[in-house]
Amino acid sequence: MNFSQINLLLLSGFGKTCSLFFLTLIFALPLGLVVMFGLICPFKPLRWLTRTVVWIIRGTPLMLQLFVVFYVPGMLFHTNLFVGTSGRFQAALVAFVINYSCYFAEIYRGGVESIPRGQYEAAQVLGLSRVETFFRVVLMQVVKRILAPMSNEVITLVKDTSLARVIAVAEIFYINEVRILSKAIIWPLFYIGVFFLLFVGALTLLFNYAEKKLSYYKL
Repeated sequence: MNFSQINLLLLSGFGKTCSLFFLTLIFALPLGLVVMFGLICPFKPLRWLTRTVVWIIRGTPLMLQLFVVFYVPGMLFHTNLFVGTSGRFQAALVAFVINYSCYFAEIYRGGVESIPRGQYEAAQVLGLSRVETFFRVVLMQVVKRILAPMSNEVITLVKDTSLARVIAVAEIFYINEVRILSKAIIWPLFYIGVFFLLFVGALTLLFNYAEKKLSYYKL
C-alpha cells in the first residue's frame, strides 16, 4: 500500500471519528442539562435515582458500557437492536451520549450551585421569575465557570472515540488495525497521532477564544 491509499483509508476512518464526536456533543450537551435538573430536583426519589444512575455511569469504564449497549439488549430480548455497520455506530453513539451526558450533568450542577444564593434572592426582590433569573442573571456566570472543565471533557471525548473500535465501529484506529496494521505497516499509528493533535489543537484554540470573549465576566 502506498501513502495515498493509506491516507484515504485513514481519512475515511477519521470521518467516522468526527461523526461520533460531533453527534455525541449534539445529544449529550442538552441531555446533560436534563440529567442536571434531576440531580438538583427537590423530589428526593427522583434525585436519588438520578444520582445513582450517574454514579454507575461515572464509576464504570466506557468500554464496558459499549459492550452493554451493543450486546445486552440482544441477550435480554433475543433480538439484535443494532444491525450491521450502521447499527454498531448507533450503539457506540448511544453509549457515548449516556456516558458524557452524566459527566456534563455534574459539571452543570457544579456551575449552578457555585452561584451565590444572594443573587437568586436579589433577582426575586426585583420581581424576576425563575426562568428570567436563570437566563438573565445565572446563565452567563455558569457558562464562564464551567468552560474550563467542559473543555477538558470535550478534549477527552476526542480521544475516547477510539474506544468505539471494541465493537467494530470503523473509526480511524479500527481502520488502521484491520486494513493497514495487518499488513505489518507500523508508521500510520504515528500519523494517526497527527490527526488527533490537529483536532485537539483546533478545539484548544476555540476554547481559548471563548474564554477571552467571556473574560469581561469577572467572578
